[in-house]
Amino acid sequence: MLLPRVITAVIGLGVILPAIHYGGFFYMALVGCIIALCLYEYGLALTAGKHPVHRFSLLFFGLLMALAAVLGRTQLDGVDMPDNLYPLAMSIIIFGILFVEILTPHRSWERVCNTFTGVFLIPWSLAHLINIREIAHYGEYLTFFMFITVWVSDTGAYFTGRFLGRHKLNQEVSPKKTWEGAIGGTVLAIGAAIAMQKLLLPTLFTVQSAALMGLLVAVIGQVSDLAESVLKRSMGVKDSSNLLPGHGGFLDRFDSYLLLAPVFYYTVLYTL
Repeated sequence: MLLPRVITAVIGLGVILPAIHYGGFFYMALVGCIIALCLYEYGLALTAGKHPVHRFSLLFFGLLMALAAVLGRTQLDGVDMPDNLYPLAMSIIIFGILFVEILTPHRSWERVCNTFTGVFLIPWSLAHLINIREIAHYGEYLTFFMFITVWVSDTGAYFTGRFLGRHKLNQEVSPKKTWEGAIGGTVLAIGAAIAMQKLLLPTLFTVQSAALMGLLVAVIGQVSDLAESVLKRSMGVKDSSNLLPGHGGFLDRFDSYLLLAPVFYYTVLYTL
């Protein structure tokens, strides 16, 4: 399984790194595609677990939610966004999901709740990847900082856990994850964050703040990973899909950012 994992990672890096560098529409389109695929896989997982979800509402209102999250923080030339964009968008989404459910045969409140969860969790969170890239002057470097720190943390946790892992982190949620892997990934993430402070952000971060941001990325990223594992275990599936050989699906690959992207964005926005 290691070779497909490496090949997929190399191809992914060849797409994501240029997208982060160029930003703009290219990067927004990439994140939009990732959000759509994660929503699709969320629907697949619920269907596999025999839990109802409304696929149309999930995709349509999910992408509307992502659009609202981006437009609320992005300055567009010649376009004035209303101050109440967020409550307006959420009101439309709540009304829309319930309205579609009323028109659908075999109405189900469980389906409404499952659809709401997907719409409010996945696109709202992942849209902050675009907000981070749009931060003035430092957006590109902060995005590289977060992505690379997550990759180092994931890789460090994988190999540390594989060779040194003895104590299970949470047997019921994720049987293969260990405390040794989590600690190893965190230590390497802090080291990567300090290295990137020297290379990319010497005027924004001190060494101490970079180390704290590395710790934040590693811990929140791993907690977010476990949260997605709770969903998969509840549905009785191992991976969200098999679209990414060696990695499972897009939701498996980007699960660390579900909680991390908003936390990272608002931490940078209000503390640095």
